[in-house]
Amino acid sequence: MAEITATAVAALRGKTGAKMMDCKRALVEAEGNEEQAIEILRKHGLATAQKIQGRIASEGAVGSYIHMGGKVGVLVEINCQTDFVARGEEFQQLLKDIAMHVAATDPRYVSKDEIAAEVIDKEREIATASARNEPKNANKPDQVIDKIVEGQLSKFYEGVVLLDQPFVKDPAKTVGEIVTEKAVKTGEKITIRRFTRYKMGEGLQKKEEDFGGEVASLLG
Repeated sequence: MAEITATAVAALRGKTGAKMMDCKRALVEAEGNEEQAIEILRKHGLATAQKIQGRIASEGAVGSYIHMGGKVGVLVEINCQTDFVARGEEFQQLLKDIAMHVAATDPRYVSKDEIAAEVIDKEREIATASARNEPKNANKPDQVIDKIVEGQLSKFYEGVVLLDQPFVKDPAKTVGEIVTEKAVKTGEKITIRRFTRYKMGEGLQKKEEDFGGEVASLLG
């Protein structure tokens, strides 16, 4: 029987909202396979987060965060189902936390669905070429190379996709798992709709100083 670790149980709970013991039982029954464990929980009506996802989240709020004395600023919109939850302490704290996270990590997308297919194809092409050019991978079969490529793509997603990033206040969980936990706690569907990150002076052409030429002119 596959070993069921506390990390695996916690990850399943973050994705489903089910109780820890229910998650452990499902993983044991599924012999450690997370997807099968989720299916087992759903069949038993225990996957709260899965049931919430079918709802419409049209309320919510916009949160902000200013960092480094005004050098970096973030606006983020998070949606929920009712204004009551949007005004609650849990939701408002989530707004602040996500805005702070965006300021710190500078993601480019909310979810993988926003990434153009050609961007993913290009990253896959680069990862494949890099894996095949590694001398240690010279004699490895295609399926091993494919696993290496998928690992590289996962790292790419962690770098640019907000929901896939380790949460800055608790790196053991992803931002997506944090959002799921809040959804389960409030009993409402919660989604991050969009964000904007501003960095002071970003995109502006800055004056280039020719200190060498300036010194030479003074000496001449």
